[in-house]
This record gives sequence, C-alpha cells and structure tokens, in this order.
Amino acid sequence: MSLNGWTLNLIDAHTLIIQEIEAGAVQKDIAKTYALGLRSQEGFDYKAANEAILKRWSPSGLARIKEMAWSGKCFDVPVQDRQEPK
Repeated sequence: MSLNGWTLNLIDAHTLIIQEIEAGAVQKDIAKTYALGLRSQEGFDYKAANEAILKRWSPSGLARIKEMAWSGKCFDVPVQDRQEPK
C-alpha cells in the first residue's frame, strides 16, 4: 500500500488476524488488519483469514468485515483523506 510516498507491507496478516480474534478484537479492528493485508505487497492468505473469522463470527460477520476492509470504512478517516499532522 502506498500513501503519500510511504509503502506499507504487512507480513502474515492472516496470522495477525487470528491473534487479534483470540485476543477478543471487534470486527472493525479485524477489518483494519484485513484491509492492510489486502493492500500489502507481501501477499495475503485470505482463505486462512476467512476461516478464522468464520470460526468466530457468522458468514454475515465475514461479509461485514470484508465490506469494511474493501471500502476502507473500517478506518475513522478514509485512507485517501488522511493528512500528515503538521
């Protein structure tokens, strides 16, 4: 993911999602990690992430997480609208 010249690569996003679920994270937090995983150049094992999400939540929960992740609605300020603090 590139943002104003910055590049972010989240390695093993699916493992992080599993750990977040085990720690009791809410769907919005999982969606943030999912979104970063989708945009990472390191690849994203979405099948493993989806399986972990489905173990914790229903198929509609997975759909909510994916929708928030793909749209960026999981972030308080959409990624494209963020500005560096001055």
